[in-house]
Amino acid sequence: MNRHIPLRLLLTVLALSGAAAALVGFASGRASTSTRAAVPSGNVGVLLQNAFVSVFRKVSPSVVQIQTPQGLGSGVVFDAKGDIVTNDHVVGGATAFTVITASGDRLKGTLVGEFQPDDLAVIRVRGAKLRPATFADSSKLRVGDIAMAIGNPLGLASSVTEGIVSALQRQEPEGNGVVLQNAIQTSAPINPGNSGGALVDIGGEVIGIPTLAAQDPQLGGAAAGIGFAIPSNTVRSIASQIVAYGHVVNSGRPYLGIEIGDTGNGVYVGKVNAGSPADKAGLRVGDVIVALDGKPTVTSDDLGTLLAAHKPGDVVTLKVRRQGGATATLRVRLGEFPGGS
Repeated sequence: MNRHIPLRLLLTVLALSGAAAALVGFASGRASTSTRAAVPSGNVGVLLQNAFVSVFRKVSPSVVQIQTPQGLGSGVVFDAKGDIVTNDHVVGGATAFTVITASGDRLKGTLVGEFQPDDLAVIRVRGAKLRPATFADSSKLRVGDIAMAIGNPLGLASSVTEGIVSALQRQEPEGNGVVLQNAIQTSAPINPGNSGGALVDIGGEVIGIPTLAAQDPQLGGAAAGIGFAIPSNTVRSIASQIVAYGHVVNSGRPYLGIEIGDTGNGVYVGKVNAGSPADKAGLRVGDVIVALDGKPTVTSDDLGTLLAAHKPGDVVTLKVRRQGGATATLRVRLGEFPGGS
């Protein structure tokens, strides 16, 4: 079920402590006169360590383990009603779950709803007093902010790793037709079982849901220190709609309205939904999309990644190869991805 790849822990508490010390004048073990009196040597590391401990104690009760017939994952308590947000791929098509709290209680969970394009789902447990997490405003994140991942990697309950926010607004394909939109890149290791857990800031607020660890295409394995999380603003928006309606009514995602496949040299159009933006623009079954706004679309992941950088209402240009070899250029006004009924 969980497709994530283990990553090495690149930043230790000691390394972060050293970096923090350097910022206040303790580089190479030497303090400046101006900082020595204000911050005695050694205190920065202790303060940072205590901050990590405080964050874990605050957030870990809000992170649960989710068991399905396919495997294990993590979830974050979304509200006081017992709603828990997780990854859609953690749900994996199941409708009933065993939810294990940080204190070891085993609860029965049921599916509220899911939204595959953002790889998010909500499940619900009843009759339990769970502590909701606090969700941060992910639009205020900065590259370099400390990030901690709390979850259940490899079934090891309430585990924590740490790193930083490495980049923002990544469009990252999962390889299953899903593209994470505006994803947070982090060096906090994301291991199997971390999916659906909490990526939190140094204040103990959730900044994202860890979802994917990168692979090195040349080595055929993990790309150390590169993981991706769905930003908390997206999580709050999608989860709130699922809780309220059972489905998503305002996805904010662009929509073409086609079913596609890979040819090895472009994206094959297998179906065009009637009345969709693609249909209105003249896209046909059998067309092969070879570029979007002049950028090659060799694979469906290429197309999905380029689309994820847009929003509903944007106009894009598709270059297509027709059956018989002729080419055509189509202008498409993107719609909004439907969230279900």
